[in-house]
Amino acid sequence: MAWYSALALYLLFWTFTLFLVLPFGIRTSDEVGADLVPGQAESAPHGLSMPRKLLWTTLISAVLFGLFWLNWEREWITREEFLALFWDPSERLKPLPPR
Repeated sequence: MAWYSALALYLLFWTFTLFLVLPFGIRTSDEVGADLVPGQAESAPHGLSMPRKLLWTTLISAVLFGLFWLNWEREWITREEFLALFWDPSERLKPLPPR
């Protein structure tokens, strides 16, 4: 795999992981017991620590991409085995009957 392909895949893993990590540990001002700022939505997070979220995202995506890379190199699960989970290869697509 070329380095630019690996980088593109890692960025996809990182972006997907960011959206998975964002909702964890979020508490609203009401849950914390703090007063709302005028104009603030009641559902707005209180004290969001974005650097911590980015660190967790980077760590988790590095582990997931590492597993993907190892599978790519060592072929633990091949493309055919993965597709067999969703589609039975013994079933052939039948051609459409003529009109």
